[in-house]
Amino acid sequence: MTSNNSEFVFGRHAGIDFLKTQGANRINKVFLQQGVQQEFANQVVALAKSKGLIIQNVPKNKLDRLVDGGNHQGLVLAVASFDYADLDTLLDKFEQENHEPFILMLDSIEDPHNLGSILRSADATGVDLVIIPKRHATGLTSVVAKTSTGAIDYIPVARVNNLVQTTTMLKKRGFWIFGTDMKGTDYRQWNAKGKTVLVIGNEGKGIAPLLKKQMDQMLTLPMVGHVQSLNASVATGVLLYQMLTSREK
Repeated sequence: MTSNNSEFVFGRHAGIDFLKTQGANRINKVFLQQGVQQEFANQVVALAKSKGLIIQNVPKNKLDRLVDGGNHQGLVLAVASFDYADLDTLLDKFEQENHEPFILMLDSIEDPHNLGSILRSADATGVDLVIIPKRHATGLTSVVAKTSTGAIDYIPVARVNNLVQTTTMLKKRGFWIFGTDMKGTDYRQWNAKGKTVLVIGNEGKGIAPLLKKQMDQMLTLPMVGHVQSLNASVATGVLLYQMLTSREK
């Protein structure tokens, strides 16, 4: 049995990365499928034993049940529930270090695969912090962890009660707030230097009206084809690389 406070990290890449980077206090148990490739099994066993972890060899159908049919590839880790960053503590730290952070705020992203993909792009482009709401949005889950391919362990994620109040507070701290809209400024003209927040809206509804009023500028991705929108994680990736280019100039 695993703890009620456990989540599951599964899949070979995500599982091995978690074993390599996380302390033993984050991992409750290692489930390894019976009959997996010996070289892979030896790698898992060596990593688990180096941290004093319990390894349980189980049939494939048990792993299937643990992850509700997810693609576990023969490895599942029962891990402590994912931790969230404290927003005020991080903001104070940035100020003490004289660092002008780039923050990504996600307004009610509901699909854990989208959140995982966004975290992966955020890690690749040097995002300092991701902010998500506590309600009406996916949190950090095993699906998010797997989709992020390990990025969940490197990007601080803070959960807040109210995004409108949070943007008001960030403005008082000197941040510029940018959103996305069909009628905004071409994203290729975006200057993302300084203390910056990019807000990405819900997959179907976009940025909520009250939150949109907090934006200092709206950005748009030109669409020249037949469809008029991109998947939230794809659009975020495009914008984040423009941010990286802008801040490196």
